This record gives sequence, structure tokens and C-alpha cells, in this order.
Amino acid sequence: MANNAALDSRQSAPDWSGCEIKSDCATRAKANYPAAAESIARSDDLIPRTVTSFFCADRVRNAIMPFGNTHNNFKMNFSSDEEFPDLTKHNNHMAKVLTKEMYAKLRDKQTPSGYTLDDVIQTGVDNPGHPFIMTVGCVAGDEETYEVFKDLLDPIISDRHSGYKATDKHRTDLNFENLKGGDLDPEYVLSSRVRTGRSIKGYTLPPHNSRGERRAVEDLSVQALASLDGEFKGKYYPLKSMTDKEQEQLIEDHFLFDKPVSPLLIAAGMARDWPDGRGIWHNEDKTFLVWVNEEDHLRVISMQKGGNMKEVFRRFCVGLQKIEEIFKKNNHGFMWNEHLGYVLTCPSNLGTGLRGGVHVKLPKLSTHAKFEEILTRLRLQKRGTGGVDTASVGGIFDISNTDRLGSSEVEQVQAVVDGVKLMVEMEKKLEKGESIDSMIPAQK
Repeated sequence: MANNAALDSRQSAPDWSGCEIKSDCATRAKANYPAAAESIARSDDLIPRTVTSFFCADRVRNAIMPFGNTHNNFKMNFSSDEEFPDLTKHNNHMAKVLTKEMYAKLRDKQTPSGYTLDDVIQTGVDNPGHPFIMTVGCVAGDEETYEVFKDLLDPIISDRHSGYKATDKHRTDLNFENLKGGDLDPEYVLSSRVRTGRSIKGYTLPPHNSRGERRAVEDLSVQALASLDGEFKGKYYPLKSMTDKEQEQLIEDHFLFDKPVSPLLIAAGMARDWPDGRGIWHNEDKTFLVWVNEEDHLRVISMQKGGNMKEVFRRFCVGLQKIEEIFKKNNHGFMWNEHLGYVLTCPSNLGTGLRGGVHVKLPKLSTHAKFEEILTRLRLQKRGTGGVDTASVGGIFDISNTDRLGSSEVEQVQAVVDGVKLMVEMEKKLEKGESIDSMIPAQK
């Protein structure tokens, strides 16, 4: 095997003659990992060295998976200081939190699926971060990542989510009737959108999953989405087999997602095997969209032209709940717990995973000296209409909620509705040449 050949230069082949623990390893393997044990039982010549040494190392390292993470066992040949990454020029939350002592404590741990500390931090090691924007610098490989590596992740989560503590409990509210107002002025609000991510219990997350797992997530998702009816009836388009005509239409609709080019996503392993197992589903009205196996298992989006955020949020809540009911019938609900809310790949999206946004025309307000301060006080953020790090064109901005964790879906969308309504009123005042100083809100 190529991997074994590559290892020959680093470690000589082990001598198994007289190995007293080999039979013990085979016995334990047979009980816990029958498929792997079968190959051990057939012949010594059929035993891949990395597999055998894994089973024997199990006595010392208390490893969990038979084929998981052998690379980390070889790293144990080097001291923690020798393996500690150089983070001296980094500007991300991971680099801010990770110390040599913490690395030494966590480096030999792994989740039940074999995800390790080095897997968690690799994207943050490879990408120092934006000079003016603090990136997160880590990802989860499975649901258990947040528990096994909580010594690292809890401080990162607190840092990223405004002091959210390890003892705090998240609020979930998908009752769209609790939203007040939400019909924004369509002369200023050009489009409205609410999106979130969902992870399916029983599968590892996109940075870590195998081809088979990814395909299983796709199959399960397609079956669930195909059973939707009424306003949610639609069609699935697998990326690897869509026609040129379908591709052109999805590009025209701004629905298509492509292979990640962001080094953050690539270093996290989310571009592996592209486009295998990925696809896009949307309803017939093109107002409800699901991306399968992009950054998360599912990315669910409700949207439409104009300012009727109330209707967009209603469709979002109803559609999400319908999808989850179908998954639960197949014994696969969504990952959720009372501390972190919905569990997703990136710690920045924990909680609701929700981004409620509008494209809104604010040519006057956006040039006002206090525009940035107003956004901060309303707990909102701005982007250009092309996404992160893009400039506004014609005074049109994508305005969305800042918070994800610690407040509910209703509360976060309410912040967008109330904040955008206020900013549109400010824009109208400025158009008339009037002052808006008395309208500047207090800090939320």
C-alpha cells in the first residue's frame, strides 16, 4: 500500500515474532471490530502494518477506532513541543486560546470517529487569519468534537459569541407566529432571506466524513426532500450529473454553489472528492432551497424578492420542521443540545446557525459618519451584495444579524426586522435633508 510505503522511511517494520500481545489484540479486535479482525485471523501476510500496530498500540494509547487516525500515533514519536504549531503570526480565535500546555494535554485524544486535536486546528494553522477580521481557526469533525476538545473549544466559543459561558443554555424558537411585524418597505428592501445549517445525527461532519458517509447523507436527504408536497414540492440536482441546461439555470437563479476556493474550507477538508455526494434542491417556486453536503450536511434557505420577511420566516420555520420530522422517522434527527443549540461544522454557526438578511438600499445612511456605530448598536452586520469582503454597489447592502448563539431564531430575525425598519426610516429622513441624531438607538 502507498501509505505503508511512505511510512517505511520514517519507521522500520515492526518485528511481530514472539509478540505476546498480538493474539490479545486479535481477540479484542474480533470482539469489537469483526471486519478488521477477520483479516487478522486469515494470515499474518494479510495484516497491514498500520492496522496491526494500531491494535497493539491500543493497549498503551487506549485508541478507539481500528482504522482511525494512525497518523496521530506516529506523531507521538515526537514531543509536544516538537509538534506544537507556530502560531506567532496568527490572528484567529484558535491561536488566541491554544497554549503549549493545552496542546500537550489534548494531542493524544480523539473522538469516537477518530477526529483529533490536529484535525480540529489544521485550518487555523494553515490560515493565519485576516489582519482586521478575527477568524475562528478551527472546525468540528463530528458531534463529539465539542465535548472531547471542550478545553479548547469552550473558550473559543465564548470569545466568538460575546462571552457565552460553558454553563449557558441556548434558546430555540421556530414558532414564526412569535415574530412581530416583518413586512418591510419594498421600495428600499429588494430581497429577504433566512438561512441556516443542519447536521444529521449518526454521521460525521463534512471536514471528516468518508465518501460512503457523504453519499449516505445525500441519499437520506434526497429521500426526505422528495416526500415534501404543497409549497415545498421540488426537485434535486446532483452536482456531478446535472445537465448544462440545469447548470445554466441554477447559475442564473444564483442557486449554484461551486467547489470551495476559500483556503479556510480547503484546509478543513471540505473540498475532498468534489463534487461527489453534493447537490442542490429547490421547490417549484424557487423560494425554498437546500444545499446538500456543502459546509454542513444541509444548508436550508428561504427567500423571495421584496421586503416580506414575515413570509420568508414562516416558510423557513415550516419547511425546516417538516424536513426534521421526516429525518426523525428514519431515526436520524438533527444534532442539537441545550448548551450549543444546533451543532454545526464551524463554531461560529452554533446555536441557531441562522443568518437572516435583506438587500436594502441605503445610499444616504451608508455615507453617514455614524453608520457603523448604528449597525453595532443594533447588533447587525453589513456586506456587499456579492457576499463577504465585497463592496456595496449603488448604496445597496446585505444587512444581517450578528448573533447566533444564546438567542433564538425569532429574536435574531426580529433584530433584523426592527433594525432594517429603523434604518429605512433614517434613510428617508436623510433624503429630506433632516438630522437622524435623535433616532440613533441605544446599544442592544
